[in-house]
Amino acid sequence: QVQLVESGGGSVQAGGSLRLSCVSSRYLDCMGWFRQVPGNEREGVAGIDRNRNRNYADSVKGRFTISKDNAKNTLYLQMNSLKPEDTAMYYCAARVSYGCYFPIREENFDLWGQGTQVTVSS
Repeated sequence: QVQLVESGGGSVQAGGSLRLSCVSSRYLDCMGWFRQVPGNEREGVAGIDRNRNRNYADSVKGRFTISKDNAKNTLYLQMNSLKPEDTAMYYCAARVSYGCYFPIREENFDLWGQGTQVTVSS
């Protein structure tokens, strides 16, 4: 049984930064970050595979960086130059079965954290 636990969310002013963390109970080949605003579909933000290939949504390219520390079983999302439009619940996700496919899609992930709220004020 694998668990994901996110942390690092909070409230910041536009232009600020946050770093989200996701700790898993074991190593996972394929992981990603999603976000969701009430009334909207869940959006893939960034993904990373076993070889550290990375993929980003166009809306966050150049501002967000996904990374991982395999020794710590920890996934990160560094978010810089935050905008009010980045306000959402952010979810860590993992694909337990073999394979990792970009761009990341909700249907290709089967393990989810409980979410951490990010709020960016103007």
